Amino acid sequence: MISYDPAVMSQVLKISNSALYKFPNTTTTVTKAIQVIGTRSIYDLVLAYGVASAFKDINSDIVDLDKFWEQSVNGALLCKNLAEAVGLKEPEKMFVCGLLHNLGELVLVQLNPIEANKFSSISCEDTPLVLQKKHLGFSYVDISFELLKLWGIPLDILLIVSKTHVSEHIAQRQEENIIQLAYLFALNNINRELYASHAGITEGMYESLGVDLECVNNALDFSNLQLMSALALFSPSTFAVF
Repeated sequence: MISYDPAVMSQVLKISNSALYKFPNTTTTVTKAIQVIGTRSIYDLVLAYGVASAFKDINSDIVDLDKFWEQSVNGALLCKNLAEAVGLKEPEKMFVCGLLHNLGELVLVQLNPIEANKFSSISCEDTPLVLQKKHLGFSYVDISFELLKLWGIPLDILLIVSKTHVSEHIAQRQEENIIQLAYLFALNNINRELYASHAGITEGMYESLGVDLECVNNALDFSNLQLMSALALFSPSTFAVF
């Protein structure tokens, strides 16, 4: 199926040769790419590509798409790297969760751009979640959950996405701890002028994963190193080349 879809095949080959994987030789066939990445990981990454491409024509006058995808991809990389650090079996699943958790923002931009304008003026006090709850009564994550459910996205991804905000959900599983940490780090990272790098993050959030602050910081540094190459894979602004 991948071989018969040129866009998806190109993306799979780009992913298998990217900084997300450290395979020493160039991958030139889909068969080899599947060997490098793994069948389940191929599924997760093609899923992420397909969902992201659904919003390639979004109105960029309402939302800063570069900033949106930088935060989403940064969060996805953090999810993957933290999952690998704690030994989870399917780190690519966590990458998908991090990439898709905030699609609700693009849904609102597409359906109600006037309302979406209210969420651009975040501050130290008015965080994105505070503004979302104030003006909508719910969060972008809630919209993301409903959209992904309509699209038939696997339930395990839906449940992890739904627990993104630590202020609303007590994490019960490692996956939930990871997405909560990744969300806050990515939010702080993309809004450095407003938030310190560890704003909102407590020791308990990473200690419950069985890792220390040094491990978390290493995952953060590695994610920042991978960011530009990963953006080229998943940001819709790059899809036109296919």
